Amino acid sequence: MYLEWFFKEKAAGEKSLEEVVVDLLAERKLHVTTAESCTGGLIAGTLVNVAGASDVLNEGYVTYSNEAKERLIHVSHETLETYGAVSEQTAHEMAEGAAKAANADAALSATGIAGPGGGTEEKPVGLVYIGCYLNGKTTVKECRWNGSRMENRLDTVKAALEMLKERLVEEMPVE
Repeated sequence: MYLEWFFKEKAAGEKSLEEVVVDLLAERKLHVTTAESCTGGLIAGTLVNVAGASDVLNEGYVTYSNEAKERLIHVSHETLETYGAVSEQTAHEMAEGAAKAANADAALSATGIAGPGGGTEEKPVGLVYIGCYLNGKTTVKECRWNGSRMENRLDTVKAALEMLKERLVEEMPVE
């Protein structure tokens, strides 16, 4: 069930979500990067399923530890101490920091609690924040998944790619 969107049979001429995103980025001559914690590189890995992804993706960051978030993509220590790694603020700083570090036009970030352990009453298993930086603006979406660890990670990848696709279509129409 959770891999359905990933492995679904496509009708002739139908494009996958990642193909649509790569095409939209290429049409707009934009570069994207990723800053991933709970997804562990799955967002970037999904993009590179597409032939030609190297035209729009130069690099991505797997920042699983707080130390890596600070060192590689410049999430502030204060943000991590005050709000925690799993927070809207951290997802925001991850997306902006990755875009700056990679000199990219767009960035997707993901931070959350994939499970099955690690959750608290305040931050339960399945809580994920996805950041999307584009056109100088960062938006963050809160998601609450109820699946297994892998289902939660894959749901996050799909939601992140959908988020970028929607922003590209709405904010940057092709001329």
